[in-house]
Amino acid sequence: MIPAAFDYHSPQSLEEALTLLQTHRDDVKVLSGGQSLLPLLKLRLGAAGHLVDIGRIPDLEYIREEGGVLRIGGRTRESALERSALIQAKYPLLAETAAVIADPLVRNMATVGGNLAHGDPANDHPATMLALRAEVVARGPNGVRTIPIDQFFLGLFTTALEPDEILTEIRIPIPPARSGGSYVKLERKVGDFATAAAAAQVTLGAGGEARTVGIALTNAGPVPLRAAEAERYLIGKQPTEEAIAEAARLAAAAASPSADRRGAVEYKREMARVLTGRALRRAVERAKEH
Repeated sequence: MIPAAFDYHSPQSLEEALTLLQTHRDDVKVLSGGQSLLPLLKLRLGAAGHLVDIGRIPDLEYIREEGGVLRIGGRTRESALERSALIQAKYPLLAETAAVIADPLVRNMATVGGNLAHGDPANDHPATMLALRAEVVARGPNGVRTIPIDQFFLGLFTTALEPDEILTEIRIPIPPARSGGSYVKLERKVGDFATAAAAAQVTLGAGGEARTVGIALTNAGPVPLRAAEAERYLIGKQPTEEAIAEAARLAAAAASPSADRRGAVEYKREMARVLTGRALRRAVERAKEH
């Protein structure tokens, strides 16, 4: 199909982009990598009278540690995240997530900020950012605001971003020593959306107990899902096989997936349990190594 007609804008600065968003507030979409938005427009599952392409705006692509947090520019491409030596060395959860998003051609264009701003619970980064307790930085006509990731996803394809705001940065607390993470995904074929997937981030205390725990699921409901009860269960406990199995069971019990061509509700919930267990085991192993 051919998308409905729209006006294309290519601002050269963030201020110019924000002015365009404010001018066309009721009929505008931000184009970052375009790997989610353009297919929706082409299939006419979405529409916009104006597209504001932020791809030529400088200083929105970076990966650096600063002020106790990892800062990722909103326009940073998935391929840059995948290749980053810093991410590979210190953030295995992010590295594993980027590596299973679509295929290399898509990752060369798709952006981390766009993956989050699209608000699709089937996207991979939302669960990862929930597990890492990230913050999203948005800039609009009224200035800059920081949104905790738990307050960012409001509904299916709906986020806390206002129509005249741009996601400019993602901030992730630098993990302390004895931390590890993992993302495990089940897909029908390479590049597909997840049948189910689980993100886990664990920090161990001096005695080997789980000091902090982040667990989140992909494609497990109408919004990206934090498995809060499973997290609370593990905190303070030794991450034994029995404890991990119970946390995985609690995570799966919180899931409310929809039946589709990827599987029935019962199958998806069971896969969420299995993958949560695998992600937690790998996260704990990595935490012990660091």
